Amino acid sequence: MTRPRDTSADLGELFHGAFRGLRRTWAEQLAPWELTPHQWRALMTLMRACAPGGGAPDVAGVRLKDLSERLRIAPRSATEVVDQLESKGLVRRGPDPTDRRATLVVATAAGRQLFADISAGRRDSANEYFARLSADDRAELARILGLLGS
Repeated sequence: MTRPRDTSADLGELFHGAFRGLRRTWAEQLAPWELTPHQWRALMTLMRACAPGGGAPDVAGVRLKDLSERLRIAPRSATEVVDQLESKGLVRRGPDPTDRRATLVVATAAGRQLFADISAGRRDSANEYFARLSADDRAELARILGLLGS
């Protein structure tokens, strides 16, 4: 008697493979701006923390310590990434109005524009990547990923 194959052990590998394909296209999108995935992640985290719904709407920036915690990296690594973004003119450091000892990292106008441009490109790329699925399959995948992400 042939037993049905248990595919549950393969789910992690299948998911990882699909994510690698999507991530490869995202890395290619960052290349024209000479932005690394680490730099993008830091800029994205900063923008989400300062956006309505992503943090308090009146937050003008994020403390470096808080940014490192959100990125789950060491503070010295966050400092290096912020230094790189600052050298590209995408962020700046400024005083924290609530604590004169603290410094806030703030996206510049160029950083905000770059974030908007890359975000739109990533959405388009993701839509293209998932277009091989039917609308029903995309809806089911979104439902399942929503369950896993909560």
